[in-house]
Amino acid sequence: MASPTRKKASNPPGVPAPIRGYYSNVVRVSSGPLLFVAGQVGMDARGTVPKDAAAQAELALKNIETILAAEGATLADVVKVTVYVTDMKYLDEITPARLKAFPKDGPASAIVQVGALALPELKVEIEAVAVAP
Repeated sequence: MASPTRKKASNPPGVPAPIRGYYSNVVRVSSGPLLFVAGQVGMDARGTVPKDAAAQAELALKNIETILAAEGATLADVVKVTVYVTDMKYLDEITPARLKAFPKDGPASAIVQVGALALPELKVEIEAVAVAP
């Protein structure tokens, strides 16, 4: 888990509170190594893509978790995510996966609807920045 001195999430007064519980308005990190994780999609190592957005989000986050583990980090070390969806209706569908991944002091976050992702069956892509231990 990220050291409290390396990562501090907050939601200062004077701005709207996050609309979902899996992210924070701001995350402060002390200087040091950062990991920039390329956009991960809902595809397993065999190239299988689930049909629904919720399963794709869960798999994308699992892929991020695997990448972070290879670098000695965890999802608790993530300070920023950008989520790309092909339809904003997926926002509610992917919420359970995001809450599971970021149950407390979630990263700063943006969600963006895009026209398409790299493959036609893809609905969700997530990129991340994390503090490295």
